[in-house]
Order: sequence, then structure tokens, then C-alpha cells
Amino acid sequence: MWLFSRKGPSGFSSSSTAEEVTQGIDGTGLTAIVTGASSGIGAETARVLALHGVHVVMGVRNVAAGRDVKEAILKEIPTAKVDAMELDLSSMESVRKFASDFSSSGRPLNLLINNAGIMATPFMLSKDNIELQFATNHIGHFLLTHLLLDTMKKTAQESNIEGRIINVSSEAHLYSYNEGIRFDKINDQSGYSSFSAYGQSKLANVLHANELARRLKEDGVDITANSLHPGGIATNLFRHMSLVGGIVNIFGKIALKNIQQGAATTCYVALHPQVKGVSGEYFKDSNIGKASAHGKDVELAKKLWDFSMEMVKSNK
Repeated sequence: MWLFSRKGPSGFSSSSTAEEVTQGIDGTGLTAIVTGASSGIGAETARVLALHGVHVVMGVRNVAAGRDVKEAILKEIPTAKVDAMELDLSSMESVRKFASDFSSSGRPLNLLINNAGIMATPFMLSKDNIELQFATNHIGHFLLTHLLLDTMKKTAQESNIEGRIINVSSEAHLYSYNEGIRFDKINDQSGYSSFSAYGQSKLANVLHANELARRLKEDGVDITANSLHPGGIATNLFRHMSLVGGIVNIFGKIALKNIQQGAATTCYVALHPQVKGVSGEYFKDSNIGKASAHGKDVELAKKLWDFSMEMVKSNK
């Protein structure tokens, strides 16, 4: 429980809020994309980044909800720079359009926060015929990152400011299928477990960040890539789990983080000077945490990278 948390080496704990972990940091001149920013920790991440002068581009599936968040931020912070752009991560066509529109705008990109996600859905296929959680939580973000990487490299080189890519994963990555990633059974309905499939997609977030970090370091690029667990938070992620959702509504205020605490680790990894140069790590409670054995498997990360690249290439 976060109520009984202790501060880690960073000076922060599970009860720290996003505003607390970024206090005194000036993000003026930085541009960030935050996916899934129309609600929950994505919206709070966008608000706190904007509070520190970051130009925030919200990638949202629900454009109307995105506009509401933008208006709320501007009402609180009249000087904020916030934009909302349509992005459906379950559709590679939508991801390609978003990336194309962003790149053609000529904007720089310092921070890419892959935050959006769905959790424990019944078995469904995406528009591209990929199991929906794997498609939305991993493949959509994998493709988005791939398409925006050149823009990030250019920005880092021209601005001499470190770029940061952040995958919002979950401790649920510990509870994927036994083999970690079911490469040959991604779309296997007969062996489908809604929570294990969620864990698989969150494990993919960790592995993606790790392999990306390795490649960026190999290329000598001033961009870091990390993953994180935001904490147990009472958000609409639980909407597909009626029993769990009921329990969350009853006990959430006591046992779980609030939204402000839930966005803390993301904002910490995005802005804090302590994280400069740190790459390929898994963060928890605004401190470096420990990923699962699968999450630290270098060969599994490489295999997932190749598998994902084939998926996005075959969709062109």
C-alpha cells in the first residue's frame, strides 16, 4: 500500500505526486507527445508537463474528450501549449496518419510518452487482425516510435538536448503467459486469458524499451528509452473487469494511488535531471525498479523487435 511507502534513492516514493517529482524543473522549449491523454494518468501527465512549459501534443482516440482535457488545462494554465490530435493505436493506418501529420508539421520532438492502454478485454481482434491488447498496447506504440524516431534524432542533434522515450508498462508484465510472448499464438482465441494477454502486452512494453535503448546506444544517439510501472490506480482501465472494478471502487482510495500519484513516475522519468543518461531501465515509484526475468531477457527483446517489425511491415 502506498500509504506505508518509504522514499527511495531518488528522494521520492509511491505517495509522491507528479507535481512533487517535477518541482522546480523548467521544461520550456521541449515538445512532448503523450498518447492516451484524454483521461486518467495520461491527462494528468499532459497537465503537469504543460505546467512546466512543455508543448504537449495529446494523441487521443476520443477527440472530443481530448478537447475537454485541453480546455481544462488552458483554463488552469492560460499560457500552456497544448494540442489534441486523433490517434487510434489499435489501427496502424491511424498511427501512420498521426505520425505523418506530426512530422509534416515541422515540430521538434523531445519526449515520446507511450502511455495509452487497454486492460483485460474479452478476446477481440484489431482492425489489422491482431489480438486487441497486443495491437493497442504494444504494436501501435512500436510503430509510432519507429515512425517518429528520425524526428527525435534530428531534434536531439539540433537542440543538444537529450530525447526521452517512455513506455508506460505495468507490474502485470510479471504475469504474462509462461513463455513470455506467445509469438505463434498471438491470435489464439482457444488459449486466451484476458489478464495474461494484458501481461504479455505490458511485457512487450518493457522489452521494446530495452531493445530500443540498446540500439540507440549502439547508434550513439542522445535519446534514452525506459519503461515503468505507474502503480495500482483506480482508472477506467478496470472497465472490462466488473468484479475487480467493484472492489476498486470500494477500496481504491485506501489501497491504490490517486491519479496525481499515478502520473508521478512518468513525469519523473520524462523531466527529472536524475534520469539524464539513464536508459534501458524499468522504473517504479519514481525510482529504478526491477523487471521480471522475461523483462530482462535480451534475446527475447531482440526476437520481439523482429517479430513486431515484420508485423508493421506486412501492414503497409
